[in-house]
Amino acid sequence: MPFRRRRWDEQPAERCDVLLASDGRQDFSAGAIARAAALAGDGGRVAVVTIAKIYGSSFGLPNPGLLPTKAEMEERRRWVNGAIRELERAGVVADGQIAATRRATRKLAAIARLRRPDVVVIDENPERGWRRIVEGDVGSELRKKLRNDGIQVEVIPAASPTDA
Repeated sequence: MPFRRRRWDEQPAERCDVLLASDGRQDFSAGAIARAAALAGDGGRVAVVTIAKIYGSSFGLPNPGLLPTKAEMEERRRWVNGAIRELERAGVVADGQIAATRRATRKLAAIARLRRPDVVVIDENPERGWRRIVEGDVGSELRKKLRNDGIQVEVIPAASPTDA
């Protein structure tokens, strides 16, 4: 039997206290990381998850040109590693995951159901106006999807331009 190399790592499945999530459009904010660390407490477990967007299909078939590029995956890896470093500095046990999907909200809800956290912490979408209507608000959609599972979703407000 020929040797088959796994393409991806196994998805972590152990329970966590807090799920720190990102829809893949931006890095984790310092406020979200601090809130996740505070909710987990000393020695608690935090799972850090971000999304790498798959942009669709070509003629109804998956197309490699629509998958996340190596540069996009490396950027997401930096985001997750930076958040894990900050959480470990705060005395929290953390692990990370990058999930590639077309539907960020659906994937984050599936990961939350698998990991069974008490709370999901996610940054608010920084987009405003029509762009927010078109792209959607992952935090409120995630709250709706997880309502019946008893998982609380906490959306951290985006920093206003005057805060920067």
